[in-house]
Formats: sequence, C-alpha cells, structure tokens
Amino acid sequence: MYKAIKLFKSLPKFSLRGFGGFFLVLFFFGTSNYQVSAQTLDAYLQTAAENNPKLKSAYAQFEAAMQKAPQVSSLPDPTLTMSAFGQMVETRLGAQEAKFSLTQMFPWFGTLQAKEDASVLMAEAKFQNYLNLRNQLFFEIKSVYAELYALEKTIQLKEENLAILDSYRELSLSRFKSGNAPMVNVIKVDIKREAAKTEIKLLEDIMKPLEIEFNLMLNQKSEVMVQVQDTLVFKEPEILLNSEYLFKNHPSVVGLEKQKESYEIQQIVAQKEGLPMLGLGMEYSIISKRTDANPEMNGQDIIMPMFTVTLPIFRKKYNAAKKEAAFMVSSMEQEQEAQENELQSAYEMTIYELKKAEQLIALYEKQLVSSGQANKLLISGFSNATIDFEEVLQMNQDILMLQTQKVEAIKKGFTAEAKLDYLISKTEE
Repeated sequence: MYKAIKLFKSLPKFSLRGFGGFFLVLFFFGTSNYQVSAQTLDAYLQTAAENNPKLKSAYAQFEAAMQKAPQVSSLPDPTLTMSAFGQMVETRLGAQEAKFSLTQMFPWFGTLQAKEDASVLMAEAKFQNYLNLRNQLFFEIKSVYAELYALEKTIQLKEENLAILDSYRELSLSRFKSGNAPMVNVIKVDIKREAAKTEIKLLEDIMKPLEIEFNLMLNQKSEVMVQVQDTLVFKEPEILLNSEYLFKNHPSVVGLEKQKESYEIQQIVAQKEGLPMLGLGMEYSIISKRTDANPEMNGQDIIMPMFTVTLPIFRKKYNAAKKEAAFMVSSMEQEQEAQENELQSAYEMTIYELKKAEQLIALYEKQLVSSGQANKLLISGFSNATIDFEEVLQMNQDILMLQTQKVEAIKKGFTAEAKLDYLISKTEE
C-alpha cells in the first residue's frame, strides 16, 4: 500500500486537480468510458468523485498526513554554539579568544524508522477513510437518483390517470345527457380529477429540492437539470455463505486496522524514546599566540571531538506513552469488531430488502394484468348500464395504486442494491 501511495505521489503535477482528471478516472472506474454529455448515472458518479468538496477535503487530509512521515523520520537539527570571551582565558599555548561547538544528536537505533512506519500507517488510515466517504457518497447519490426516478414515473402515471379520468368524465356526461346515468357520476370524476391535479403539483414541487440536493452533492449549479434514465434495473443478490468474512476488506474496517497497526508501532516508538540519545560533535577553540614565551605549538587552535549521551531517567512520560498506545490498540480492536458487526447487520437487512422488492414487483405485475382485465369488464358493464360507476372509479384507483407501488418497489430495490454495493465494497490495492 505504501509503495502504491509513493507511486501516485511521484506522478507529475499530482494535485487535487490532477487527481480529478487522472486518478479518479483510472482508479475509480477502471478502463470504462464515461461520457458526461450523456449524463448517465456513472457520469454523475464520476462528476461527484471529482468535484464533491467533502471528498476533496478527505483526500487533502490524506495528502497532509503523508507529509508527516518526513517530519518524524528526520534527525534533530544540529546545535551550533559560539562563545566569545570578554576577558581572554589564558592557556599554556596562548589566550583563548573564542570557542565554537557543533553537536548532532541521534535517537536510539530504529527510532526514526518506527516513527515513519507509524506515520505512514496513519496516512493509510486516512486514505481508507477517504475511500469509505467516496463509497458513502456514491450510495447517497444513487439513493437520491432513485427518488427522482420514482417521482418522475409517479408523475407520469398520475398524468396518464388524469387523461383516463377525462375520458371517464366524457363517458359519464354522455350517459347523463342520454338519461342513462345521474349527474353525480360526473361530479365524482371531477373530484378525482382535482385530487389528481393537486397530487401532481405536489410531486412536481418536491422534485426541485431533490434536484438541488443531487446537484450540490456533485458540487455543480443547483439549477442544472438532472436527467434520469427511463428504467432502473437491479440484480438478484448473490447469497454468500461466509458473509462474516466479507467485511475484512471494507475500507472502514481496513482503516481501523491501519490505525491499530500504527498504535502498535507507537508502542515501540515509546520504548525506543526511553533509551539514550547519542550525540557526536566537534569543539573548535581559537587560541592567540603568546608574546612572553614561545612554547611548542604556540597559538595552535584546539580541535576537540565530543560524544554526548542523554540520560532518560525520568520514566513516567515514557511509561505513560506506552500505556496510551496500548489502550489505543485495544480501542481500535473493539471499534473494528463493532464496525464489522454493523456492516454484517446492515448486509442481512439489505439482502432482505432486495428480495422483498423482487417479490413485490412480481406480485404487482401479476395484479396489474388481472386488474387490467377486470377494468375492461367494468367499463363494458358500465357502458351497458349493468355496473355501478363507483366500481369503475375504484378499479381505476386500484390500478394506479398498483402502478405506483411497483415504482416504489423498483426504487427500494435499486436503493438496496446501491447500499449492498457500499457494504461489500473493498479497499483499493
């Protein structure tokens, strides 16, 4: 994983803009071709992956975390000390005029590498969080998309029903004029027509906020028209026998695993920081020549190597750091188990929702066929004055209800499949 991250970082002009143009198309969608102009659902997902501010923020946090590794793996800055004497210190070789010392401290062997490893693992956890947010965003977009589909189809069905009611009104009015039916039938149809017009208006009104929500998730102008495909299709779910192992590679679980591994290494870091630091240095003294005598090496400057060792005798902070890391390892283990349980529970319920949608769609299709046949018989009976008009209206409403219920079942099935895609999503290698 770390090698993959380094590879991406080595790409020229690797930035959020470049990431949107190259990384997302190649990384998220493989080699598939997406034409934004067609505005398919895949094209909407691609646009969201490139432009959604929350997603871009999560990726920026990952890149920021990657900058932590060179910080913690670098040596401490060397120390340069310069001393000048107000009153020269006399030595056998002459007066000491100034002194310079340079010291470089070195942490205990392996400390810097351990810090870098812990930092990289934390960055990988940020990357997994980014992937999880991306998958959540895709699920939310698909859910709103399904809502828009259901609204458009329902409005279409209600408009078609309004046209049917208009034909019923003409039939009722014709029969009233011929003296074969009361005027109340016309009034009943008018009541249904007004209710249908109001329902259509309310559905059209709710379309606007949903379209705005959809566009904002893509971070595009709210007035952009959202194009929804005519048909939503979802597949029958595959039943997995060992579904409890399905979520080990889910980004949310892998992210917690990376954090746990990082805290395990931080325990090693805390242990190594409790060991002495070693220092190497050099001291240089400037010596002036003596005038009252001429000893050997008179006025010779002094160069003195130095070796320094820190004494980590105050152990409380090191012991506390090790305990802190150990508690965080335990916390990540428990959180990871809890996350897997949540995913498992959601998975089982989503499978149920998918199966339920399939069964309901099959039921509604059968009922619509039977109801259509019954409706033809009722209309024929009403035309022959053998059937009460109330039965005709009721059957028409029953057919409309079955049609809208079928649309709702398609929406729920598509949404359930989108959630299933999120639940069984795997981390990228």
